[in-house]
Amino acid sequence: MAEEPNARECRKCRRDLPLAAFARNKKRCDGLQVWCRECVAAYGATRYRRRRESEGKTVREKVDVPEGHKLCRACGEVKPHSEWHRKRSAPDGLATRCKACRAVLLRQDHLKRNYGLTEAERDAMIAAQYGLCAICLDAPPVHVDHCHKTGRVRGVLCFNCNSAIGKLRDKPDAARRAAAYLEGNLWKPTLVAPGVYQLPS
Repeated sequence: MAEEPNARECRKCRRDLPLAAFARNKKRCDGLQVWCRECVAAYGATRYRRRRESEGKTVREKVDVPEGHKLCRACGEVKPHSEWHRKRSAPDGLATRCKACRAVLLRQDHLKRNYGLTEAERDAMIAAQYGLCAICLDAPPVHVDHCHKTGRVRGVLCFNCNSAIGKLRDKPDAARRAAAYLEGNLWKPTLVAPGVYQLPS
């Protein structure tokens, strides 16, 4: 009985390769495909690319990623696994976006869901306020302020001013009394006649 060869030529790339480099094909006499696995994969990728381009869809470029790293499709950067959140349902156990891109997406979702704003609309409000908090005119605005009853967005405030009006329970009268108190007018008695003072109500 003749000894079976350990290698054969690929009809596509014309290389002599071991039999393990060829996929099985029951229709062939020797039970192997005529093209090696690499050539079949390259041909399939080319057909896939042509089909996607004919449909007007984008085709992702293949990126070589080192071991222990992953490509983020959102920012296009290759980052180590420590820069990704875990996700059990994913094939590789990692989220689809890196931590930085996920944080940006969550901020955008928070603005849209809670205030009905896009980042561009919020930035336009900050520009209209000359980049300053609408109340103290000192600190940079970082928190979108809204009416808790109507949901209407009022402006963008710094952390201290936003928490201050929240502590005053969004009551204009309480804010006015607080301003009068700070100016020293709230508890000062008023002279109504010689020797007669009226205490504020």
